[in-house]
Amino acid sequence: MSSTRPIDVETIQNVLAKADILYTETEVNQAIDQMAVSIYEALYNQHPVCLSVMLGGLVPTGQLLPRLNFPLELDYIHATRYRGATQGNDLHWLKYPNADIKGRTVLIIDDILDEGFTLQAIVDYCKKMEAKAVLTAVLVEKQHDRRQGLAHADFTGLKVPDRYVFGFGMDYQEQLRHVAGIYAVKGL
Repeated sequence: MSSTRPIDVETIQNVLAKADILYTETEVNQAIDQMAVSIYEALYNQHPVCLSVMLGGLVPTGQLLPRLNFPLELDYIHATRYRGATQGNDLHWLKYPNADIKGRTVLIIDDILDEGFTLQAIVDYCKKMEAKAVLTAVLVEKQHDRRQGLAHADFTGLKVPDRYVFGFGMDYQEQLRHVAGIYAVKGL
């Protein structure tokens, strides 16, 4: 459920038209290829449970998993701080995974590591459920010194400046997740 009013098509188009492109689709795909190689080397014999963090992790997960040529189990978890806003608030748990993760290696896949609160909470949840090992993969890591939750992901595709970014799963007010490239909103 979004905490903001829906924005109109003209506003969405305007945000996209004025945005600064940080990474092209080709550059993002190259980063995902590199992530897949690193993940393969670490997990090819682990039969991990891959947890996609909704909604932002949907696109990175969908791009990453076909590149992982080893047995794995897919599930999802839905925990969010943003709920359509441009700044995070309290964490809301909307869905826990169905997969039994006790004694399993878990790979959490998300779109972005910003302050790290959400990913840290998900890592803590997996540990509480007695996962054997918990690893994190994010498409982008935002560069700033405000990180108070998870400090760094185990697998990171790209680094972005401390701006409001969208595309490849990341949203601007619940819009523009589908954009093939990573953009920064002008002025944010």
